[in-house]
Formats: sequence, structure tokens, C-alpha cells
Amino acid sequence: MIYDKPWKSYQDQLDQLTRRGLMVTDEARALHHLERIGYYRLSGYWFPFRERSGFYCPLPTTDGKKFKRGKTDRMVLDEFKTGASFQNAVELYVFDKKLRLLVMDALERIEISLRVDISHSLDKQDPFAYLNPDLFFEGFAKKLDEQTSLSGHHQWLTKQAALISRSKEDFIKHNKTKYGFPLPIWVVCEIWDFGTLSTLFAGMKEADQDAIASKYGASNGRIFASWLRSLNYLRNVCAHHSRLWNRNIVDQPKLPHAGEVSWIDHCQGNTHSLARPFLLLCIAKYLLTIINPSSEWGKRLKSLLLEFPDLRHLELNLAGMGAIEGWEQWDW
Repeated sequence: MIYDKPWKSYQDQLDQLTRRGLMVTDEARALHHLERIGYYRLSGYWFPFRERSGFYCPLPTTDGKKFKRGKTDRMVLDEFKTGASFQNAVELYVFDKKLRLLVMDALERIEISLRVDISHSLDKQDPFAYLNPDLFFEGFAKKLDEQTSLSGHHQWLTKQAALISRSKEDFIKHNKTKYGFPLPIWVVCEIWDFGTLSTLFAGMKEADQDAIASKYGASNGRIFASWLRSLNYLRNVCAHHSRLWNRNIVDQPKLPHAGEVSWIDHCQGNTHSLARPFLLLCIAKYLLTIINPSSEWGKRLKSLLLEFPDLRHLELNLAGMGAIEGWEQWDW
């Protein structure tokens, strides 16, 4: 395929947007945003402002019957909805940026707490427990991947070795110089990222998972492992400065049985809520309340959500990120 899109100056980019119906009230400011943020990044925020085509007409199938394509098959057009403005996109971008920064603050505290829980649990069995496959779930420790011919544990150790090799931390250098390898788990855990610790937790034996999960009000360690995996996905979105507010969550968390965790019941059977970030924000708030009961993070989150730009003229609101009616009345 030949790529034939021509280079466009910032002015050309802005002219194209206005031709397609996007209102620009301050051209100089709009050009500044294109220069500093970029057309492609901002396009993720004005994408919901674009018109959609009508439903497709029923089409014949090979057996003579007809089918009607659904709403998901509506085409996104180049033209913008009436009333959509460049400033609307910038306001949505700024909201999303504040949301990502707030989420990273929560995930940092959750990550540090989990490092302590996982390392303390394994350290009790062996200071170098992370090296011993017998202390982990058999599927993680011994089942070989068909493509790499390595176990999940072996792949995890390879990643950790890379983290140690790249680390410039003084405490890593000190322990390598004074004691050599291997490093005890209570030392090496300090360079784990969220993905490293969530993968190791998923590989722990069920009894060990359940013991840690119970500290966070979750009775099932496998469900808790899915929460951590989803929170790691959330962290990666934020760390790479990607759009978050209406993100389609690829790695969705599993839910406990109805009634076990009351605030999560609104998502039972709700595919839209499961596929949007609001549920993960609620999980983060829930975990933070256990880690630090006096935390004000939930209140800060509520305050930010209430600042969501007024985009009612474009039929956009917090429902797009999975928030349900009445969320404001919850105990944040």
C-alpha cells in the first residue's frame, strides 16, 4: 500500500479542521496547541465530535436472506457535529491529563504497598523465594510457553534480571558489591514495576494469593490478581500519556460474586462499565481506603470528575467513561 497523505503545515492542519466544521474562536491559540500538543494526539479528543453515518441498509447474504448491520458498523465521517469546537477538544485533553496524573498518584501508593505484601509473604518462606519454582503455582513455574519454550517464571526472572542490570540505584550497587548475587527479595522488590509485581502475584500459590487478597477485602486471590493486571494496564496508559477518559479497557478485571463487594455490584452484567475506566478508578479508590483510611484521594477524584467539560451539545458526558447514574452520592 502506498502512503499518500501529504505533509501539512500547522496552518494547513487548522484550515482542514475548519473546513470540516470544527469551530475555531482563537486561531492563534489553536495553532499554539497544534504546535505544542500535536494534531494526532488532539485528534483522539475531537474524534467523538465527528459525525457518524446513518445505519446501513439491509444487505442480501449468499443464501438469499437479509441481515442488517448494527450500530457499531456506522462509519465515522470527516465532518464534525454542529457546535463542536477546537476549544472543546482542548478542554477534554486537559481534563484527561489531570485524570492521568491523579491516577498515577493512587497507583504509586498501591504499588508500594503490594511490594511490601508480596515480598514479606515470600521472604517468610525463603529470602530468595522468587528464584524457587517450587514456591509458585505449577502452571506458572513449570508449564512451558509454546512459542518461547520458557515457563512464566523463567520469563519473569529474565525481565527482573534486566531491571537489575539497568538499575542505577545505590542500594542495588551496594548489595551487589557487598553480598553479590542473588539479591534478597526485600531488596530486589524495590526495583519492580507494577507489571513485574502483578505478574509475580499471579504466579503465587492460591493460599498465598488469598492471604494477601484478604488484606484488601477480596476473598479470592485469582480475582484480586485480575484487578492488579487491570491496574497495570491502567498504569501503562497513564505512563505513556495516552487518552484515558473513555478508554476501551482491553485487560478487564474479574468481578466477585454479587453482594461480596457492594460497590462493585453495579457492574455485574454491565459490559459497558466493565470496558471503561470508571470501574478501575473505583477499585483504586477502594484499595487506597484500605492502605490509608484517611486518604483524600477519593474526594479529589470526585472533585475532578465534576469538572468534566460541558459537552452536552455533543452528547458526551461521564457515562462515556463508565460512570453510572448517582455515582456522586457514593461515599468518596
